[in-house]
Order: sequence, then structure tokens, then C-alpha cells
Amino acid sequence: MRTWLFLLSFVAPGLFNLIKSIPPTLKYEPGMIVAEIDFVIVHRRFSGIAHPVNSIAAEVLRIKDGIPIEHWNVIQDEATQEQPESGRPMFGDKFPT
Repeated sequence: MRTWLFLLSFVAPGLFNLIKSIPPTLKYEPGMIVAEIDFVIVHRRFSGIAHPVNSIAAEVLRIKDGIPIEHWNVIQDEATQEQPESGRPMFGDKFPT
């Protein structure tokens, strides 16, 4: 717990500034969450951030003793209905309107 609090003391000021800068139009939609051994992956969608299309992201976390110790992001623009060869949406069961 002490290590987590130590890390948080460095992250918190920047994190609070980031949160203050988030537009009120931001919409966050959690999707599938997958966990195995020490990895957790969260699939999610962001919209309303002054970007022409929604963003689809996968957060990959490695956890040790209940504390996130590594983190990676994979982010890309959400595909329209015409783009994927499979005809399936990137997030959920329908394409954005």
C-alpha cells in the first residue's frame, strides 16, 4: 500500500489537471473486461471530445499484489458501417449513428 500511495503522490497533480480539462460532453462507455492471471484488458468507447469520430480503446494493465504496475493503451477511430470487411461494429452490437 505504501508503494501505491508514493506513486499516487506523483501522478495525482497531473491527473487532477487532466480531469479538470475534460469537456462536459465527454461520454465514456465501458465494454468488455477480460482478466487472466496478472493482466486485465478493458475495451471502451469515448465520444463527445471534439473529435469527428468516436475513439475505441483497449487498456491493458498488469497487476501485482492488487496494484497496477504496467499500463498500455491501444486507441483508434471507430469504424463506420462501410469500413470493416466483417460488417461488424468495433464496439457493442451496432454502429454509431
